Amino acid sequence: MLAPYACQPGASRGRLWPEKVSTFRSPFQRDRDRIIHSSAFRRLKHKTQVFVEHEGDYYRTRLTHTIEVAQVARTIATALRLNTDLAEAVALAHDLGHPPFGHTGEDALRELMAPWGGFDHNAQAIRIVTSLERHYADFDGLNLTWETLEGIAKHNGPVAGELPVALAEYNARHDLELHTYASAEAQVAAIADDVAYNHHDLHDGLRAGLFTEADLCELPVTGPAFAEVDRLYPGLETMRRRHEALRRVFGVMVEDVIAVAEARLLAAQPRSADEIRAMGTTIIRFSKKLYQELKAIRSFLFHRMYRAPSVMAERARVTAMVRDLFPRFMAEPALLPADWQVDVARAGGDEAALARVVCDYISGMTDRFAIQEHARLCGGRHGQVAPARTPAGRD
Repeated sequence: MLAPYACQPGASRGRLWPEKVSTFRSPFQRDRDRIIHSSAFRRLKHKTQVFVEHEGDYYRTRLTHTIEVAQVARTIATALRLNTDLAEAVALAHDLGHPPFGHTGEDALRELMAPWGGFDHNAQAIRIVTSLERHYADFDGLNLTWETLEGIAKHNGPVAGELPVALAEYNARHDLELHTYASAEAQVAAIADDVAYNHHDLHDGLRAGLFTEADLCELPVTGPAFAEVDRLYPGLETMRRRHEALRRVFGVMVEDVIAVAEARLLAAQPRSADEIRAMGTTIIRFSKKLYQELKAIRSFLFHRMYRAPSVMAERARVTAMVRDLFPRFMAEPALLPADWQVDVARAGGDEAALARVVCDYISGMTDRFAIQEHARLCGGRHGQVAPARTPAGRD
């Protein structure tokens, strides 16, 4: 039984292009399935989370991160009697717009696209699911429901001020009410993202040797977790000790979110999903105490992991690659694959339109393909990398 404030599938605001209702799946289940079967979703397998994809097989990629976010979202949504299918769909789509090399690639594209409306990975995700995926006979994109599109666009909160071009273009056709908060399901997807990366970045940083378990014992949340494991399992081998402690950190975050949300929902007594949107604040959040503790952990990770010398060296190298590729394609758009030449032709002599095509193409690249293309077109070098197909084609 869904709560009254959950998004009811039977009351969905529908799709931009009307379709016959599925016999066996709700609208949000159908959205989830279309996202999973999309080309952009498959490409997440070879896109950076923190470490560039070739650096190790055990580090999280955008795909494994996304799967973890979806799992957390399902857990929280189920506990709160929300629509788990919608929460999962938003979680699965939330990082589709990320370019190669993670936030480093995003920073580079934002700088390169500054004269033509900038670049934002959330807006690019909307562009992908409404335009760039071209598999269906009746429409471009995936023709997702309004609720899923809303969740992708504003799961982190209302979008105010000057809109990213990719988002503004679609919103002009299909109003996503960007000034309001998103549904509780989308808010769940957003906080599931926080839970997932707070957990797995600790794990990946330990594996990379950027810090030690002793360092984490000095931090809030992680310190008590290691202490509890040591009390229950004295002398436990390193990898098991690490796993047991970090799974407790994971549990602390999920349990905190559920407890806070239950209390806030009980106090507010929302009677519909629209009342959640109109509350003027998020209903799904961490407690103030845990939020402050997680800030300390994030500060630690920023200095010891995200800005570690080895990570910064790799950031500089891949930033240079993106900065080389963009002007090369702008100067010679014929270098784009054949199935992108239709977009080039539509751009005509409009520099801004061509820049958006080039941006779409580069942002769709996987890490390994970007490295290969840079080596091929710009004389870049990078060890041994497995062959890859054109990632941003219409496969």
